[in-house]
Amino acid sequence: MSAESILDALDPEQREVATALHGPVCVLAGAGTGKTRAITHRIAYGVRVGAYNPQSVLAVTFTARAAGEMRQRLKGLGAHGVQARTFHAAALRQLSYFWPQVVGGQMPQLVEQKAPLVGRAARQAGLSPDRLMVRDLASEIEWSKVALVSPEDYAAVVAKEGRPTPAGVDAQQMADVIRAYEEAKTQAVVLDFEDILLLLADIIGRHHEVGDQIRRQYRHFVVDEYQDVSPLQQFLLEQWLGGRNDLCVVGDPAQTIYSFAGASPQHLLGFTRTYDNAHVVRLVRDYRSTPQVVKLANGLMAQRGAGQAGVELVAQRPHGPEPVYRAYEDEQAEAEGIADSIARLMTQGVAASEIAVLYRVNSQSEVLEEALAERGIGYLVRGGQRFFDREEVRKAMVLLRGAAVSATEDPLGEQVRSALLDAGWKEEAPAARGAVRERWESLQSLVQLADDFDADAGGASLREFVEHLVERAQAQHAPTVEGVTLTTMHAAKGLEWDAVFIAGCSEGLLPVSMAETPEAIEEERRLLYVAITRAREHLQLSFARARKAGGRSTRKRTRFLEKSWPDAVARKPVRRSTNDRLSELGPEDLRLFESLKAWRAAVAKEAGKPAFTVIVDSTMAEIARVRPGTLGELAGVHGIGATKLQTFGLQILEIVAEH
Repeated sequence: MSAESILDALDPEQREVATALHGPVCVLAGAGTGKTRAITHRIAYGVRVGAYNPQSVLAVTFTARAAGEMRQRLKGLGAHGVQARTFHAAALRQLSYFWPQVVGGQMPQLVEQKAPLVGRAARQAGLSPDRLMVRDLASEIEWSKVALVSPEDYAAVVAKEGRPTPAGVDAQQMADVIRAYEEAKTQAVVLDFEDILLLLADIIGRHHEVGDQIRRQYRHFVVDEYQDVSPLQQFLLEQWLGGRNDLCVVGDPAQTIYSFAGASPQHLLGFTRTYDNAHVVRLVRDYRSTPQVVKLANGLMAQRGAGQAGVELVAQRPHGPEPVYRAYEDEQAEAEGIADSIARLMTQGVAASEIAVLYRVNSQSEVLEEALAERGIGYLVRGGQRFFDREEVRKAMVLLRGAAVSATEDPLGEQVRSALLDAGWKEEAPAARGAVRERWESLQSLVQLADDFDADAGGASLREFVEHLVERAQAQHAPTVEGVTLTTMHAAKGLEWDAVFIAGCSEGLLPVSMAETPEAIEEERRLLYVAITRAREHLQLSFARARKAGGRSTRKRTRFLEKSWPDAVARKPVRRSTNDRLSELGPEDLRLFESLKAWRAAVAKEAGKPAFTVIVDSTMAEIARVRPGTLGELAGVHGIGATKLQTFGLQILEIVAEH
């Protein structure tokens, strides 16, 4: 490609980035504004006009996927030989090369699983860790290393920052675990991923010949997602630069959502203070989202406390539908409403793979999985396991089956609570964050499910509840290929879909209850901004006023949407009762409904189960209204999942045919 053809593909602001060939350059790029296009064209243009030797350019980003995309784009632009890697991949390549020269011998192996070493360190520090505590301790060790916090300084730093310690351990114990972990690594002669950056930065600083060789090789640096750099990554970058300023950074402060893992936007926000001659370019033209989505995103970040971060986006796409706001009676109704809306979009031609449901915490996925599975809609859970595949849930199922063998006459809820004590469930939620809290939430959801099942059945046995759980687990084995994406807001960063549903937009979930400081609450706002800006065209935001059907409607919509949420929608929960459905049926439809009801009673009596476990009234009312003639049509009825279709499908169709 010619130099001019490289620039012709860019808008004016992107072109300004591409032609600013020598640093320092700071690109503030809003969501969907084409930042990857801008920086890859900048590199390609520099190579084409002879300003850069391709081998002298190092572009770093945070994920292998992003690095791969950058390499593909550079290859398509004719910029062969440019290094585009993650921070860790670039550092590992250099460390492996210099280790024999500087340290001698072969570089130690990378430890693939920290858990055994962390567990040993925890026990040495006087703790009795289980698997999930080990995971939380490992995360905190990683944070301390990327934040450049030594064991000696750990207690003082977390106290100053108000950072809660994980897994219920105190700060001094955590410092002891960190110290013992480093000793365990030394004894095992292994390195972890954080060591790669630490050791390379140390070698460059201590051995000038290494630094000189790296700096002769790499003269031009590009850092993507600069708002997410940690102190450790920034320290290594400074070692690479060696006082030079041929640096181009790209980022969006409004998308800083990983501060808990050590990321800090201060390097991006303070770039012009570090480099007072920096060339600053703002990318504001949003090519991803419709004006309606962009308006909501801009309004969210314009609120007090967040206006300092990011850029105000200018939509470039044609107008689309307005964002939809929904308030539901309870969480199940919310999940069913979302699933119904997804089904409608799919009938309108939106592919399942272009639809995502985003939520704040992993425990929200279970009811969404069930609602989609009941409708035969394929889905995949990104960044986490499906609910019934989680280890704590599998263990709980085993315990409940065992307890059902010798069940007592106690209420179902008491029996379930007693059985789950051995799985680690407690009456009070743990104060600890991370995996320990997630495990409790999974078990607590089983407790709540037992209470709901008992109430709906008017009294149920533990054996019936276990059978109900098995049926629910089986119904969730829907095809995952080309399915709807279920994922947390954090895991959605960097992705986009035609349609996005954001569930749980209520206080306590968004911002999450653990966000107590002003800084933490503002990060929750940025997290919602990231979620909103994943949508290209269709966007729905919803919350449930109560946790379960018939519960107290105490939940309030999130403060972040107070100015945009239509009050009329918020005041009117969205859920149609069975009576509403029956009132829409004609005389012939009602006769079909009564026939289905009689059939259900006979099936339930033969199985010795409550009638509602066979099929619920609202589903029968829908069957009477649409009168399906084939199994495929019956599968489209709300409440008919794969299991019910296989077990009762032909019987239901026979009854419909009689009418």
